[in-house]
Amino acid sequence: MSKKYKNFSADNIGKKEAEIPQENNFYFGKENYKLMLIGLVLIVVGFLLMMGPDANTVDGKYDPNLWNEGIFSIRRIRIAPLLVIAGFVVEVYAILKRNK
Repeated sequence: MSKKYKNFSADNIGKKEAEIPQENNFYFGKENYKLMLIGLVLIVVGFLLMMGPDANTVDGKYDPNLWNEGIFSIRRIRIAPLLVIAGFVVEVYAILKRNK
């Protein structure tokens, strides 16, 4: 209310005050949400790439006598964690980025 009566004087009695358009009070803009979505997709893809059979599972069956070397693949120990970390970095950037 204080903004409405800021320029109150005897000269302005009976005149209509021009409405001032409201500014966008949201902290996040469209670009922030796009970056957040990209970061979320990177995180989900990273976790999906980490999935697979565990160390003692071969052909879908658990066998304690066999060892599955697939748990040490480049996809599971290098690429997937890198994507997850990149996704979190993009999320932090999206949150801290200011609108102009």
